[in-house]
Amino acid sequence: MSDAPLLAIRDLTVSYPAGAGAGAGAVRVVDGVSLDLAPGEFLGIVGESGSGKTQLLLSLLGLNAPGAELTGSARYRGAELIGAPERALARVRGARIGIIFQDPMTALNPYLTIGAQLTEAVRHHHRIGRREARRRALELLDAVHVPEPRERFAQHPHELSGGMRQRIVIAMTLLCEPDIVLADEPTTALDVTVQAQILALLRDLRERTRAALILVTHDLGVIAEIADRVAVMYAGRIVEQASAERLFAHASHPYTEGLRRSIVDVDGSLPVRLEGIPGNPPDPAALPPGCAFAPRCPYAFERCRIERPPLEEAAPGHTRACFHPGPLGERAP
Repeated sequence: MSDAPLLAIRDLTVSYPAGAGAGAGAVRVVDGVSLDLAPGEFLGIVGESGSGKTQLLLSLLGLNAPGAELTGSARYRGAELIGAPERALARVRGARIGIIFQDPMTALNPYLTIGAQLTEAVRHHHRIGRREARRRALELLDAVHVPEPRERFAQHPHELSGGMRQRIVIAMTLLCEPDIVLADEPTTALDVTVQAQILALLRDLRERTRAALILVTHDLGVIAEIADRVAVMYAGRIVEQASAERLFAHASHPYTEGLRRSIVDVDGSLPVRLEGIPGNPPDPAALPPGCAFAPRCPYAFERCRIERPPLEEAAPGHTRACFHPGPLGERAP
């Protein structure tokens, strides 16, 4: 069916064994996440460090650290990824679902040339010769605005700037023409100017390719203008989800409101006073009872501290996990 999601995640949980002395049980770093991704859609996943964003992405490709226990479902074109045999996942990784890691230096092999790393995966997955692989790689390096691609082809990662390395990682991810690209904070290690260039590149490549993209970031401002839909994660759960336009205009979870107030409005008048979210994200091994955000929430009341709010519809296409009954800015009873 044409309306079927390209990727359907249902009640996905990722747990790790509790450390010695921490008591019995396991620590949930992703807790019952459900998401759909449509063909060609740009989905942003936002949350502070430790909210479970990266673990969610890694679970789709079976790349979680040893000891991880995964439950739930993630179906790509109807095929189950969670618990799939390694051979089946190897056919999906890179070829059908590509991933861009946040640190381009560690994503590239320092001992191999850029050309060798670019052509390895496409030759393996597409079964093409060295000459054709080189042609495709040079063409894509030009598409991601790498200057003098033939020279870069023979260089090693340490000879290139951080922004150039990230462009090459993006080219490497797109070379096999995947259906889905997972981008794990791809601008974090870059300065502000290069960040803007990489985001513009992703926006441009989205227009050129038919790939869907999941962009993970801690910065709501990063996806303000390029995401179709946004899911906000806190303590391993999705606490709000809506179209990007609606989320920025009508945020209805206090955590989302806090993230929104902590970004600079470039159209506003200066000076700008940024408002941070008080407190720190909770330890996933010691979550408070009730709503995990309640200790930091200015609107929390008694029910929030003893009962965990379910993710429910706040408006058509807009869900949130919050008991606050009225518009944010008004105190709950």
